[in-house]
Amino acid sequence: MHWQVVFTDEARQEFNQLPAREQSAMIHALDKLAAEGPALPYPHSSAVRSAGRLRELRLRAGRSAWRALYRRVGEVFVIAAIGPEAQADKRGFGRAVAAAQARLDLIEEDQT
Repeated sequence: MHWQVVFTDEARQEFNQLPAREQSAMIHALDKLAAEGPALPYPHSSAVRSAGRLRELRLRAGRSAWRALYRRVGEVFVIAAIGPEAQADKRGFGRAVAAAQARLDLIEEDQT
């Protein structure tokens, strides 16, 4: 099965602001998510602690300073925010998590 992966408008803008090398790594990680879906293993994907069902896509198996924050909504993976890795920028990661959760909550409300 090939899984659908989509961006929120805000996450697409955040992606566009990444350096080209990081965009390339992100595309590679997104391809893995589309191929593996919920079976994508650590270190490529990981649950975000204290953030409900939010997950982080870890570029270069976690060796990148950037993360894509996502959740499965129905049969689609929604990339809701792009932010810094928690160890590199704890506040920035926290802001990205909060933004992702708010964006995903709006999407899930629209589906009910």
